[in-house]
Amino acid sequence: MQVNTIDNQFKTFTPAAQGGQDMDKDAFLELMIAQLKNQDPLDPMDGTEYAAQLAQFTSLEQLTNLNESMNRSIEADYFLSQSINNTLTATLIGNDVKLASPTLHNVGQDNVEFGYTLPVDASKVTVKIYNEHGALIKTIEKENTPSGDHKLSWDFFDDNGNKTPKGKYSFKIEATNTKGEKMNVSSYGVGTIDGVKFGENGTTLIVDGVEYSLADIIEILNHSSEGDG
Repeated sequence: MQVNTIDNQFKTFTPAAQGGQDMDKDAFLELMIAQLKNQDPLDPMDGTEYAAQLAQFTSLEQLTNLNESMNRSIEADYFLSQSINNTLTATLIGNDVKLASPTLHNVGQDNVEFGYTLPVDASKVTVKIYNEHGALIKTIEKENTPSGDHKLSWDFFDDNGNKTPKGKYSFKIEATNTKGEKMNVSSYGVGTIDGVKFGENGTTLIVDGVEYSLADIIEILNHSSEGDG
């Protein structure tokens, strides 16, 4: 009698020929049943080997069920965290924020606010504003500025007194300490959260008419905070 070997059965029923995926519990059971059907009646599988295969099937089934349960749990946790995150984000509407962005947007408003932080007292601070082509259009200089946070407001007029068009602008802060040495200055944008947007790419905030990601928010500010003007 011609008897199919275990290797032949394995090649027949493993999903390797169906795309290289791992064998699932149904394929494993089908393989084991086929092996029993095709065993040599003169030399049947002994009880120990059969018990070992049953134990393997049981372990595979338990692992599969555990994996499915964990996937469902992870998915449920994700949607729960997204729901909580969206709910909490919506409560931020109306708050002022600091933005980790060197970009200033003119979308038709009267002015835009931004700021910088000095680690120590500065003898001179120079604020340079550039248009989207990289041309310097506005320079603001301040002397004897103490350490700490400082907010500025730009009315979109350049150094020649001309109103700048709508678009994107960038700014750079340069400062020297009381010894005349250049120092590192951190800068940030400032705005008010007008709304929250929920999309396929996650939650974004609308700040002064411009869309920002949550990662761009570095601090929630108090409405009573006052800048240098």
